[in-house]
Amino acid sequence: MTGTTTKNTFSFQAEANQVLKLMIHSVYSNKEIFLRELVSNASDACDKLRFEGLTDPTLFDDDQDLSVQINFDENARTITVSDNGIGMSREEVIEHIGTIAKSGTQEFLQRLTGDQSKDAQLIGQFGVGFYSAFVAADRVTLVTRRAGLPPDQSVKWESTGEGDYSLEPISKSTRGTDVILHLRQTQDELLSGNRLRELLRRYSDHIAIPIKMKKENSEEIETVNQASALWARPKTEITDQQYYDFYKHVAHDTEPPLVHTHVKVEGRLEYTLLLFIPRRAPFDLWDREHRHGIKLYVRRVFIMEDVDQLIPTYLRFVRGVVDSHDLPLNVSREMLQHSTDVKTIRMAVVKRVLRMLEDLAKNQPEAYSTFWQECGRVLKEGINENMPDRDRISRLFRFASTHSNTKDPDVSLSDYVTRMKTGQDKIFYITADSLAAARHSPHLEIFLKKGIEVLLLHDRVDEWVVSHLTEFDGKRLESVTQGNLELGVLAEESDSTPIDKDELESLTKRMQKALGTQTRLVRITSRLTDSPACLVSDNAMSRNLERLLKEAGQTPPSFQPVMEINPHHPIVEKVKEEVDEERFSNWSQILFDQALLAEGGQLDDPAGFVKRLNELLLTLTGNQSKIWTPGS
Repeated sequence: MTGTTTKNTFSFQAEANQVLKLMIHSVYSNKEIFLRELVSNASDACDKLRFEGLTDPTLFDDDQDLSVQINFDENARTITVSDNGIGMSREEVIEHIGTIAKSGTQEFLQRLTGDQSKDAQLIGQFGVGFYSAFVAADRVTLVTRRAGLPPDQSVKWESTGEGDYSLEPISKSTRGTDVILHLRQTQDELLSGNRLRELLRRYSDHIAIPIKMKKENSEEIETVNQASALWARPKTEITDQQYYDFYKHVAHDTEPPLVHTHVKVEGRLEYTLLLFIPRRAPFDLWDREHRHGIKLYVRRVFIMEDVDQLIPTYLRFVRGVVDSHDLPLNVSREMLQHSTDVKTIRMAVVKRVLRMLEDLAKNQPEAYSTFWQECGRVLKEGINENMPDRDRISRLFRFASTHSNTKDPDVSLSDYVTRMKTGQDKIFYITADSLAAARHSPHLEIFLKKGIEVLLLHDRVDEWVVSHLTEFDGKRLESVTQGNLELGVLAEESDSTPIDKDELESLTKRMQKALGTQTRLVRITSRLTDSPACLVSDNAMSRNLERLLKEAGQTPPSFQPVMEINPHHPIVEKVKEEVDEERFSNWSQILFDQALLAEGGQLDDPAGFVKRLNELLLTLTGNQSKIWTPGS
């Protein structure tokens, strides 16, 4: 057996020990879940054999009736879950069983809260469902033989969940896997045929693979579940609970979905869709290159999972099944990329998902808010990926705004348009690196004073969104940080306080000279009411986007900002009267630095800023003595 003939002991990876302890101390709030997890794994193993058997029929070895078998032994106090699926080699056992959750383990551990019911929701998502066996068992034995390997290359895995496991060669006459649970003393109720049947029908009735058990006091074998593809049954015969259980199986989730759709299409193409939108974001949702949640079947035969050709990247949160009547059984991923039938099905999947989201937003706004908080950032990617449906997608967007409140934290673009002021012809927005930075930006002051709503865009993807979504319902989107901002209705109500234009022109020229190349221009503004100055951009790139590009290691085009000053602010009036050129220069620099900080920027010389500020504060207090400053 690949050179290994003796029993070896291995240690789990460090993270695995932590997960095992959580399992042993009942992270699962419902301890019966272990049976569902093990049966789902067995069903998946059978599906994988079907798929590999399409290209290598010898793997079936004259046994094509795939099934899952459940046995229990009252005297030995064991429950055994067996399948005749693909099985595992020694290397695969080490990879898949000895290394819990692979790359997702660390994130899984970081997201644990200490609340058992909440933590349980994470288990299936992170691929550690097998270890739910330790909820009910104090020792777990796994015996497996991979299809295509001889009996003497089988392997036995065993662990008590105490930090290590053993592997030894064994001879197994049939392919597949047996998982033997040696039950804890507190789990005697599971040693009952009636109890196990009840659990199997409750949690695994939807599984298309037959689940078999011996009848009570008989050697006769019966099929416990319906053993038919759920999506192939008439919708009138399927309960919500059955849909939920099936979703938990395909999504490896422990919570029911927010919404689902089940449709059979007949015509030139015949196919069935059963699609779900999850309540919580899958842990790997932000990885665009990772898996997609669609499983492909052809005439109810499992072909492959994670089929990205059937759903666009921006809808990668969707889970479910597509069953085609027309695709060949030997279809490959490469063939899917060039299939016109697949493209037609993909379009249908997109329209169904968008319709689900539209119905959810219209009829269950609280549920849609849950979806948006969990998966909204991913949906935003669709504004450029799906040009024909751009309008539909943009209507699903939700943003914080200056009119948001705790009852209605996010608004749609349609909501914004209905609340626009008379004469307002633009949708105003601001982008920032956090909600707090956006909400407290000085650029909002005139809008807040006039009661005009501004969208607060604080997700990194928002800069990309507004670069592609330039208008909505005929209203142009305009950033309040742009130097060429057209105030429209605001200009009709400008501040009537008289100003001396000649004095202000002299002031702006002096400031421009003092700041040098730091700013392209200093000018008077009407957008500020409470702040003395702000920085704006006269080009298409916002200051926030410029910062994001720098953080990503890119070099954005070099643009000098424009500094706008509020002529009615006391500090500006004070600076205007300053005759000492050094102090005037320091004041000008402080106004520039404050404006930069207010928009979330970083100072090139923080110590210099503190020094200048301290010296000017001393001047204002009448104390001219030297004080300590950073770098002195």
